[in-house]
Amino acid sequence: MINKISHLTPIELEEIVKIWFKANCEAHPFIPESYWNQNLDFVRAQLPKSELYVYRENNQIIGFMGMNDSYIAGIFITSSHRKQGIGQQFLNTAKQAHDTLSLSVYAKNQIAVNFYKKQGFQLLNEQIDATGELEFKLIWKK
Repeated sequence: MINKISHLTPIELEEIVKIWFKANCEAHPFIPESYWNQNLDFVRAQLPKSELYVYRENNQIIGFMGMNDSYIAGIFITSSHRKQGIGQQFLNTAKQAHDTLSLSVYAKNQIAVNFYKKQGFQLLNEQIDATGELEFKLIWKK
């Protein structure tokens, strides 16, 4: 079940940071793990400022979506719970709350690119990000 977190506890923050780190390393093997390590403190500081939705199973967070207004900063799900419709549920939650959504995704992350395109997202533009990788900015409109 997806719930919005209004007040992030320190334990929840650490659970979410662990999911963020592991999911990024798994989904982006083309980016050195050191990049994600270098960004841990920044992410830890930004998460409480974001609109966060979590998916829990047996009181354990197994996935989350971070948003800033209508921008989806990311959807991250533990590897053992992927391909079970949880990402779709997160997107449906975002689509119900907004008429337009945008997000960025690495071009090499074909699983995510295909998932978002299947959900109606379209390419808005391309750019090279801080890692030197090609990133697609995608947009969805009702």
